[in-house]
Amino acid sequence: MKTPSGNKPFPSDSVSRDEDNALVRRALKGDRKAFEMIILKYQQPLLNYLGRMTGERELALDFTQEVFLKVHASLSSFQPRFKFSAWLFKIASNFMIDFWRKKKISAVSLDRTRDDGENSTFLQVPDAEPSVAKKYELGQIKKRIERALERVPEELRELFVLRHVNEFSYEEIAEIKGLPVGTVKNRVFQTKEMLRGLLEGSS
Repeated sequence: MKTPSGNKPFPSDSVSRDEDNALVRRALKGDRKAFEMIILKYQQPLLNYLGRMTGERELALDFTQEVFLKVHASLSSFQPRFKFSAWLFKIASNFMIDFWRKKKISAVSLDRTRDDGENSTFLQVPDAEPSVAKKYELGQIKKRIERALERVPEELRELFVLRHVNEFSYEEIAEIKGLPVGTVKNRVFQTKEMLRGLLEGSS
């Protein structure tokens, strides 16, 4: 798969639901280019999400391809009255639930050795051409956040990533996860407080 350029966490809101629905209709008619356009549009947001769920870039790349295969196979079940991105991420979320259930993954220790090279997945920050010193400082902050996030239980980490990395609304997350909006808000807040405590404890 080709990786789209840019570091935007999720496609712009200016991209209409009608455009997604048109691509789905074309793909269902056998237009391979249309599904390739869907992949190019959603690959990076999906990789961001899966990268933070697995903590391993190579595994996230493999999972991204597997999720798109599931999306393609299920495309005929998509209902245009729903937002395509929410439908896609619901498939990805169910994929991760199955993975966790099979592997019985536990929260990763703060002491775990990581590859902190250029292929590591970090929380994104605006690029305003900071100084070298500032870039280093921001890099250290991102690493601390990533490591703290790995210690958060998967079900809470996922909601936090959907909200603050993929920038879904609380209502969209509720649709993806099948939870009440109030529950989503409470759990995202709980995760923020947990991260705050972890970051303060590691400072």
